[in-house]
Amino acid sequence: MAELISFVVPTQSDKVLLVWELSAGPPAEALSHSLFTVFSQFGLLYSVRVFPNAAVAGPGFYAIVKFYSSRDAQRAQKTCDGKPLFQTSPVKVRLGTRHKALQHQAFALNSSRCQELANYYFGFNGWSKRIIKKRNPQFFCAVEVVLPSYGCRSPGVGISEEPQHQLEEGQSPFLTKRKRAQKLAFQAALSDAFQKLTILVLESGKIAVEYRPTEEDLDARSEEELQNLIQVSCFPSSQPSQREEECLSDFSLEEEDLKLCGVH
Repeated sequence: MAELISFVVPTQSDKVLLVWELSAGPPAEALSHSLFTVFSQFGLLYSVRVFPNAAVAGPGFYAIVKFYSSRDAQRAQKTCDGKPLFQTSPVKVRLGTRHKALQHQAFALNSSRCQELANYYFGFNGWSKRIIKKRNPQFFCAVEVVLPSYGCRSPGVGISEEPQHQLEEGQSPFLTKRKRAQKLAFQAALSDAFQKLTILVLESGKIAVEYRPTEEDLDARSEEELQNLIQVSCFPSSQPSQREEECLSDFSLEEEDLKLCGVH
């Protein structure tokens, strides 16, 4: 069965691991680095966040590790649960299960995250981007993400207003604002282009790409061009913010497990 991976912030509970019984010795930054090293072996990570235990749970830390792929998260959970990993005592690893009442809005990945995800699944040379049009003073930018091996192209547009921010001394206000606005428009356009792509990871290990244009894209194309817009191309796989805040109480675990982390 194929797994769908979109260019959005992963929020599904089966992509989130809860890790606890982490030693109190190392600082949180060192634990975060160690966790990233261990779990990134199973797939691309979106984030690793470490928190101190509540006072009732005693000294130590727990962590939330988020994958883009639910398959990667499940493999990591089965392999790492009950293992010491990078410390002398074993850790507990569980897949998170969000409370049914909690529903989180899906946010688009920013342009750098989109490129990281594309590099992981398509390879650094497996895709490219090009600017189609730029226009001032509205700071409009149109780009196109091209996947030549998949026969797929995805357009995107971005518009940025002139930013109102504190300028560094000695810089030209006009040029500084203009340069930043152009950069923001390009980043928005690139993210928009990726939102129309979905990665399909097949059981065979192959990667497929699905492109679905928006209504605006369809209106801008001729009937002849529309015939091949919705397409799926399949090729062998070359590889095995503030918008969302996580806390352990967002997830359901066994009651005794929650007590270990000091969550009621």
